[in-house]
Amino acid sequence: MEQNLERYSLIKEKNKREIVLLIGRGCTWKKCTFCDYHLDFNKNEKECFKTNEKILNKVTGIFKTLEVINSGSFTELDSYTMKKIEETCILKNINQLHFESHWNNIDKIKNLKQYFKSLGIIVKLKLGIETFDYYFRESYLKKGIDNISPEEISKYFDEVCLLQGIAGQSEQFMKNDIEIGLKYFERVCINIMQKNTTRILPDPNTQKVFLEKIYPIYKGNERVDILLNNTDFGVGEKTDE
Repeated sequence: MEQNLERYSLIKEKNKREIVLLIGRGCTWKKCTFCDYHLDFNKNEKECFKTNEKILNKVTGIFKTLEVINSGSFTELDSYTMKKIEETCILKNINQLHFESHWNNIDKIKNLKQYFKSLGIIVKLKLGIETFDYYFRESYLKKGIDNISPEEISKYFDEVCLLQGIAGQSEQFMKNDIEIGLKYFERVCINIMQKNTTRILPDPNTQKVFLEKIYPIYKGNERVDILLNNTDFGVGEKTDE
């Protein structure tokens, strides 16, 4: 999968930053019904680092902010890669670092933030909550996130990802999720479901509602990223264009 992916990009619009798609040991949850990102992994840590080092060497520090994603959680990155991330931030004067994590890793977030803070680097954590509706999320999407309040979740995570454009989501359902995200978190990233190798399919009717009723409201909001295609950040599957 590695050869077909773009792994470095610049995000020049909202929340300007560099973004890298690294390779980890593999998602330890791997039960989300809609996700096949976990296929991007390598159990060989030396091979992971070899690739990740090349990607991180592209980072310039132009925006002083770096987002690191790896088709899973920061805990699945090898120690050499984590050290390289640290060295890159220091060398390029990057003062804000973004990671993603599954809910299962909340016990590791505090130490991560404290460590980088000691280096003068603020760490922001993003959670793929997908929806704040517990029963929809856990019976249909199988996220493995406890039935707790958004306020409690915000004690660990600074940002959330939402998944929209699938059957069962009404206009109000999607709006409620976005508004809850904006109330309790610094940033919201909305991912519109794309056809992949899983059994969960994008729903054209729901996506039409999103594009006509919701997208116009939030597209200009500086705290909301909207990925109509999952490669809109510039990383992911390469195209022929």
